[in-house]
Amino acid sequence: KLSMNVASLPMYDLPEAAAATEALLRGLARHFAGSGIEDVPAELLRRPPLPEHWLSPDLLFSQTCGYPFRNAIKGRVRLLATPCYDAAGAEGPNYRSLVLVRADAREQSLAEFKGATAAFNSTDSQSGYNARRFLVAPLAQDGRFFGKTVETGGHALSLAAVAAGDADVAAVDCVSYALFQRYRRPQMAKVRVLCSTPSAPGLPYVTAGDSDPERLSKLRDGLRAAMADPALAAAREALLLRDVMLLPDSAYERMDEMEAAAVARGYPALG
Repeated sequence: KLSMNVASLPMYDLPEAAAATEALLRGLARHFAGSGIEDVPAELLRRPPLPEHWLSPDLLFSQTCGYPFRNAIKGRVRLLATPCYDAAGAEGPNYRSLVLVRADAREQSLAEFKGATAAFNSTDSQSGYNARRFLVAPLAQDGRFFGKTVETGGHALSLAAVAAGDADVAAVDCVSYALFQRYRRPQMAKVRVLCSTPSAPGLPYVTAGDSDPERLSKLRDGLRAAMADPALAAAREALLLRDVMLLPDSAYERMDEMEAAAVARGYPALG
C-alpha cells in the first residue's frame, strides 16, 4: 500500500546538508512509525510548492515560517513543536534575524543606511521581512527609509546580493547564517553583521490541520524520540538541531505584534 502522507523539511534545506536532512527525515519516519503513526512516507518531498503543500490534507510533517503560520495558513495546520537550534542568536525555541552589510561598509548603525538598497527574501517571511520592518519602523519617515527594495526569493540569494554589491543591506535569520558559516559559503567572507532584530519563536514543525489529539500526541512522541536518538546525532549536529519544545500557538502572536507596531508607526511595508 502506497502512503498518501507527505513530509518535507523545506526551510533549512541547504544542498550542502542534503544528506543530513534526508537522514533526519528517515529517522523521523522510523520514530513516527514506532509511536503508532501509519502510512509514514519513506521519502522527503523536495522543493514542494508553498504554501499549497502545507495545506494538503495528506500533510504528515513539515516546517513553516512563523509569519505564514499566523497569516496565509493560520488555523489550517496544527503546531507540533518548535525546534531549538545551536546558532548564535537562537535562545531555546526563539531566534532572531541578523542584519547583514558588506564587510567593507563604513556605516556602523542601521540609521546610516537611509536611502540604501535593501534585499529581502519574500514579503511572507518573519526573519527577512516582518522582523526587519519592525526594526526599521522607528527610523522611517512618511513610510519610507530605504531608497530601493529588492525581493530575492531566498536568504541565500539575499546574502549573495549584499556580497556582490547588488544590495547594501539584508536580514537573514540566525540559523541560516550559522549554516552558511558552517558550510563555508564563499559570500560569507564579503559580509558582516551590523545588528540584530528582537527575537521571536522559531520556525514551527506542523502537521495537517484536521489532525486529532491522538495523532498529534503520537507525532510529538516520535519527534522527541528522534531528538534523543543517538543514531541521529550526526544528522542533528549537521543541521544545528538541538531539541524541540512545545509552545502554545499564542507564542506566535509575537509576529502579529511586530507587524502591528510597524503599521502603527506608519511603516506597513518595507521601503
